[in-house]
Amino acid sequence: MANLEIDSFKLDKDKALLVVVDIQERLAVMMKKRKKVEANTTILIKAAEIVHIPIIVTEQYPKGLGPTTDHVKEALSSYKPIEKIDFSCCGEDNFISAVKETGRTQVILCGMETHVCVWQTCLGLLDRGYIVHLAGDAVCSRSKDNYLAGVGLMRDAGAVISSTETVCFQLLVRAGTDEFKKVSKLVK
Repeated sequence: MANLEIDSFKLDKDKALLVVVDIQERLAVMMKKRKKVEANTTILIKAAEIVHIPIIVTEQYPKGLGPTTDHVKEALSSYKPIEKIDFSCCGEDNFISAVKETGRTQVILCGMETHVCVWQTCLGLLDRGYIVHLAGDAVCSRSKDNYLAGVGLMRDAGAVISSTETVCFQLLVRAGTDEFKKVSKLVK
């Protein structure tokens, strides 16, 4: 009999989806950890593309917060953001449809801000039965207190708190493959 609690910690590239939440220019300029989050999100994007994981990008009210940052946008092979006004991506029907269309059951989350849009999206995904893995080093808030509150809430709600490198190597499973060689270069 499978241990469902342990199973939720296991990422599988055939079940996973990457969701990049609201890494937008006018929001990013207020973030002390902007460069770190953009760098780790770029690693996640490139790794996802190498192992053929679908990627969904969202933008919170782009008329006010601007588009996805150039750094993140340039890492994407396809840039088709889902616009939203609800803080939770799950409040946007196009987002829910896009997630369902992938047929994936595990969601890797990264983005801005940890305690608002990322947290509410995490909660909405968990409520819909998805397993959520938060790349804790690929999210940020304007303050450390809000970052810690958001991560704590997600952990308490049932999300797996991880890191960019942990996510990448868990998806790879083993060394020596072509995928491993490409992804390992990203994290050096």
